[in-house]
Amino acid sequence: MIQNFDQTDRRILTFPAVHPCEAISPATLLNSLISLSQNIYNYQSKLFATQRKNARQTIRQISLLLLFFEETRDRRLALSDSAVLCFSELHLAFQKVQFLLEDCTREGAKLWILIKSQIVSTQFRALIRAIATALDVLPLSLIDVGGEVKELVELVGKQARNAKVEVDPEDEWALKQVFSILDHFEKGIEPDSSFIKRVLDHLEIRNWNDCNKEIKFLEEQIGFRCSDCNEREVPFLSSLLGLMSYCRGVIFETWNHRNNDKSDARHGIEAPSCINTEDFRCPISLELMTDPVTVSTGQTYDRSSIQRWLKAGNMTCPKTGERLTSTELVSNTTLRKLIQQFCTDVGNCASNSGSQSRDIARTISPGSPAAAEEMKFLSRFLARRLVFGSREQKTKAAYEIRLLAKSNIFNRSCLIEAGTILPLINLLSSSFEHYAQEIAISALLKLSKHTCGKKEIIESGGLQSILAVLQRGLSLEAKQMAAATIFYLASVKAYRKLIGETPEVVPTLVELIKDGTTSGKKNGVVAIFGLLLHSGNHQRVLASGTIPLLMDILSSSDNDELVADSVAVLAAIAESVDGTLAILQTSALSTIPRILQSSPSRAAREYCVTVLLTLCKNGGAEAIAILAKDHSLMSSLYSLLTDGTPHGISKARALIKTLHRFHETSSSGRIASVTPCERPVHAW
Repeated sequence: MIQNFDQTDRRILTFPAVHPCEAISPATLLNSLISLSQNIYNYQSKLFATQRKNARQTIRQISLLLLFFEETRDRRLALSDSAVLCFSELHLAFQKVQFLLEDCTREGAKLWILIKSQIVSTQFRALIRAIATALDVLPLSLIDVGGEVKELVELVGKQARNAKVEVDPEDEWALKQVFSILDHFEKGIEPDSSFIKRVLDHLEIRNWNDCNKEIKFLEEQIGFRCSDCNEREVPFLSSLLGLMSYCRGVIFETWNHRNNDKSDARHGIEAPSCINTEDFRCPISLELMTDPVTVSTGQTYDRSSIQRWLKAGNMTCPKTGERLTSTELVSNTTLRKLIQQFCTDVGNCASNSGSQSRDIARTISPGSPAAAEEMKFLSRFLARRLVFGSREQKTKAAYEIRLLAKSNIFNRSCLIEAGTILPLINLLSSSFEHYAQEIAISALLKLSKHTCGKKEIIESGGLQSILAVLQRGLSLEAKQMAAATIFYLASVKAYRKLIGETPEVVPTLVELIKDGTTSGKKNGVVAIFGLLLHSGNHQRVLASGTIPLLMDILSSSDNDELVADSVAVLAAIAESVDGTLAILQTSALSTIPRILQSSPSRAAREYCVTVLLTLCKNGGAEAIAILAKDHSLMSSLYSLLTDGTPHGISKARALIKTLHRFHETSSSGRIASVTPCERPVHAW
């Protein structure tokens, strides 16, 4: 069977060609050869930024052979076994040629193909030689085609044997220029932009969008190599990525945001989540885990901590005291990915917890010395543009900052150090066009994930500007991103009090929960969650009518993440007695058990248990009695014991014990004081 050649997931410069099976019919093989030849012939109309001569020579030779294959088919000639064997070899070579031409014209790969010029030329040379070899042994005299066609085949064979396949001199020049430019950057010298432009012109990278495609391709290649643990080329790829990022920001000043990818055009509107970071801490070291592993009791520890525990001769679980049936440590890859994502999002890292994971380290530090300098030069350029540029230049600079800071901690630190935050705040305040305001608040949101970014925003007086956008933003998207920014600012203990004491913050967040889109509601909810980490903000949240809105979400929303975050906020509110009483005034004791039973989100189910347990502790025996009547509750709690996190399992066990004690005291005819604080439960 002939393979399907449309392999969009194929890695660049790989050639997964297969030999046609021995039992294939000559007619099928010939038709497939014709189809392949036609596909290759169609590449003559495509753009080859490099390898032009080699590509055109190969296409021309195969287009001549296409005439031979078509006449052979049209005459329905019988083919000898030796002819079929030669056709099979040609078929294998043509597959690889098609892959190679596809790579040479791949969107965004112009710079990378230039870098690989020698390898690509070698591939062309090998494939042309393979075609020549197959034609040398082809029994052409036994195939009854016209004389002119035979002459064409012989001509192709001769040309293939004598072909000079080498790197084009212009490609060699451009390649030397690229290495010279990277060398300048690595030495801390900013290259002359005219040299960079000449290289870009040679590669036909003409505008911002062309450059952005190159960046996306290089990011993809870095991701591939890191996921395959094949990181040899990552530093060099990082240098090229830095160069293209520099070109996009500095060289291509003209841009048309309406033509950008839609996922970029909406500025990465995001909805952070109420993450319980305590689940990420090792019970032994109390630090964020970098390599979480699970022991035989089901508890999770950081590998280095539990190894030290075992090496000291301990054979019990540090947390439960149970004897370990095995010393095998099973990697908890799911938890590790969550921790890595958390560290990236908040600009934090487990720097005090031993060796850091490669993924986190790759975002914290530059991929290469050249990449570091490229980012520094670009950051300073963007900072200047934000101060001295025209309105359009300022908006573009903010957009570049948003893209650069999106998922790279080192980029964020460079941009903050270059002094971009204050002019971004000024742009935020002076914007009279909703798109510019969205861009500015989005850039600040990305920078607020970095510890230094939070500090710089507060010390530069940015809080009032962000609150102004939250209240009177020119678009709903801007308001949503302002709420998300407040969430990240509230991750700093000292800022929670400062933000909460600003009178309009909590009421405005509540309005966003009430009237916003799903993303807006979610951002409003998590911002309130962040503020609730300061106990002094609890009364402000209660007074603003937050609880009824959260209950409406639990009753009507089908968004699992929004539901989980809403339950997380209720859990935080319930920690105070006043919060418990306010929650008990609603339908919480019937709604939350339903979510516990039906939610696909483990986080939501665990927060449900936390809320119910706190309501029992602060609400008294009457609250417990209501829950005890729900016979489905126990099965949901036991289910969580099997698939919950250690934190969730602990809460579930505590609630089960509370309900068991209530049943025991009820059956004996007396209601004991089962909770430390008993208050009457109001009707709901």
